[in-house]
Amino acid sequence: MDLFPFAASVLSSPEISSLSVEPCDGESLIITIFEIPKSEIPSFIEREHEFRFLVVVPETINGLFYTNPAVLCARYSDEEYFQNRCKGNHEIFFQRYGRYGIQKIWHDDILPCRVYLRHCVLAAENLGDLDYNNFVDHTFLADRKTTIRDYLATTGSGIMEEEPPGPLKFRYGG
Repeated sequence: MDLFPFAASVLSSPEISSLSVEPCDGESLIITIFEIPKSEIPSFIEREHEFRFLVVVPETINGLFYTNPAVLCARYSDEEYFQNRCKGNHEIFFQRYGRYGIQKIWHDDILPCRVYLRHCVLAAENLGDLDYNNFVDHTFLADRKTTIRDYLATTGSGIMEEEPPGPLKFRYGG
């Protein structure tokens, strides 16, 4: 199940953001590498349509580089997204976002979708302290100032105690 239609159903709330990366001087992040079967790649690309797919060569915690490249989901600008992923076609953009009343997909004033943030925090927590602390201390809200740790301690308090709604319970249950 795609998370966006669920998040879009609560557009009265700014809690619609997922997760992407962008350059940030002085920051680093620990990532999880997973394989996607070739047969599932088209579905992955469709599901993650709003992202720029960057080829990267990950580095291990010990400073060694992987021998195979990986794909990282990065942020597009709205114009780049429209031109590259929607092929400059307003109908494609409308089907994906416009029908929800969204004219711009990258905002600095949105907050994480509660269900998805909980899912990401639990995943990082399950990987151990190093991964968890890196995630909550080096992942920022769209304002690019507030860390996930600070958000969960203030405005986002209570998110970790919430259960995902019925249709998302299996996928995002932790």
